[in-house]
Amino acid sequence: MAQLDYQYIGGLVEQVQQGDSNAFAELYAATYQKQYFAAYKYLRDDFLAQDALQETYITALKNINSLRDAKLFISWLNQINFRTCFRLNEKHKQYNLEMAEFNTGDFALHADMSDNPESIVVQIDEEQFIARQVLDLPFSESQALLLRYYNNLTIEETAEIMGCSKSSVKRYTASGLNRLRVILNK
Repeated sequence: MAQLDYQYIGGLVEQVQQGDSNAFAELYAATYQKQYFAAYKYLRDDFLAQDALQETYITALKNINSLRDAKLFISWLNQINFRTCFRLNEKHKQYNLEMAEFNTGDFALHADMSDNPESIVVQIDEEQFIARQVLDLPFSESQALLLRYYNNLTIEETAEIMGCSKSSVKRYTASGLNRLRVILNK
């Protein structure tokens, strides 16, 4: 795919901010393929990727007037897409976990038979706290950690999705882990 002209994209964004729906259709056409690729690589499911893109573009359209620098539209859209994919992936994993437990008759979410309900709730709460802390990190660090550790992608796959070098992925991952250690040790 050819490189996007950020000046041209910025002009389209300004037109959309002024109410031009045809300009949004053109933005969609110019960015859809790359956004779909990223969503599919993250979610590894065609239907979920399509759902993610639908939510991504609806969110972008609803909030496009909050974008101050129109030339940053692609970065802004990448963030929306990434966070949407993360949220959908978490919902999908939770659904699959619940269905597997339902089908096997094992209704204890993360527990052995010896665990009590209180410890299960504490464990789930801790996992959700850590996930929120990861999402609060700077975007590149958050994205690198989620792709590497939540989605089990390789450094190469992560670099491809993020559009950066493998060394950048390693740097973002290390920096994000260091920040998390500081936050979690407080």
